[in-house]
Amino acid sequence: TADLFALSLQKKISKKCLKGWFDLGKLLVICGPTATGKSDLAVNCALKLGTEVVSADSQLVYRGLNIGTAKPTAEEMRGVKHHMIDVVSPESEFSVSDYMRLAEPIVDGLIKDGQVPVVCGGTGFYINSLLYDFSYGNVAADGEVRKKYEKIAEERGKEYLFGLLRNADTETAEKLHVNDVKRVIRALEIYETSGRKKSEINDGRKLKRDYFAVAVDYPREELYERISLRVDKMFDSGLVDEVEKLLDAGIDENCQCMQAIGYKEVVQGLKNQEKHSTMRDIIKQNTRRYAKRQITFFKKLDNIKWLSPNEATVE
Repeated sequence: TADLFALSLQKKISKKCLKGWFDLGKLLVICGPTATGKSDLAVNCALKLGTEVVSADSQLVYRGLNIGTAKPTAEEMRGVKHHMIDVVSPESEFSVSDYMRLAEPIVDGLIKDGQVPVVCGGTGFYINSLLYDFSYGNVAADGEVRKKYEKIAEERGKEYLFGLLRNADTETAEKLHVNDVKRVIRALEIYETSGRKKSEINDGRKLKRDYFAVAVDYPREELYERISLRVDKMFDSGLVDEVEKLLDAGIDENCQCMQAIGYKEVVQGLKNQEKHSTMRDIIKQNTRRYAKRQITFFKKLDNIKWLSPNEATVE
């Protein structure tokens, strides 16, 4: 089970690596695809190490988005302090540079206090921002500029939007796909707000903090079953009601937070008067696709150990 796996890993960590982490200021990174028990594992490890958890999840930063994000409850946190959860309002734009600006002082503070920060999440760019010396444009999000380009994309099409980027920053455009509207807009936003091309200010990949990363490698069909159960639990817990309350509170459906898997599908389902079962099936499908992208991303992470649940044996 996930709990046995977590307990087993804790013993491996505490026996083999704890002294080294304190000496070197390492981070313990618990990452990987959604629905693999990262949050439980992070809490168990934090309890064993006597430390705190730094979330690296792009949706947990938002207040009021609880069910669709599987935000850990106070009971699930079990007294372990969690950082980078509920840090901005749902109306806010929040970029990787915003995350790095808030999370880095927390990580450095824990290391200074002789603790091993447990960084936990599935947002790869957030995790990389703590591990590597990327600039990510080093430009904070600008909601007005972003909305302007979103409107352009909606009214004139993604091809026209991509053409704007190609004219402004050819090198960055060559690295992106025309369908990657979110990152195309981010590159245009950086260019407009800073006057510099993203390609000119995107530093190389240079390690800035030593770390040890782990991820649980579930067989694909088992992972998909876990995703299915997780989505079912979200609906049983009131996901549709949560989305309706956000909309009733004045949260625009085009806000960044409402583009998350689980929220955007319910918004569309409500507009189209779809059955809950239809929304549920679409969310499951999109979550499976997202999990595949996460696996691909983290397979490229250096110094990561992929562990099968069957490796949950005590050493």
